[in-house]
Amino acid sequence: EVQLVESGGGLVQAGGSLRLSCAASGFTFDDHAIGWFRQAPGKEREGVSCISSSDVATDYADSVKGRFTISSDNAKNTVYLQMNALKPEDTAVYYCAAVSTTSLLWVPCINYEYYYWGQGIQVTVSS
Repeated sequence: EVQLVESGGGLVQAGGSLRLSCAASGFTFDDHAIGWFRQAPGKEREGVSCISSSDVATDYADSVKGRFTISSDNAKNTVYLQMNALKPEDTAVYYCAAVSTTSLLWVPCINYEYYYWGQGIQVTVSS
């Protein structure tokens, strides 16, 4: 059974930090690109940051560049999203997702490219 389980969310003040984790199981982790997405109330789900299956390529939304960092620990089948300098507009439910790929560099950050999804975790940034 494929599972993606997010953890590390919560409530933080503006300017603070959180680290999200996405623990994957049930598929060959090394053959999948992993993405972080978020959805705020009344808004569409958007790509936040994604990492290729080889961990070589990454992509970030303009709104988080310089503040968020995505990384992967293949030994633990886990992808992390380090979020620094958080802003109230980062408040959303964050999801991790996976898609299989034979490309080592393909790093899609568009939600319809992904077909395995976690249940999501709330991140709330207070002003």
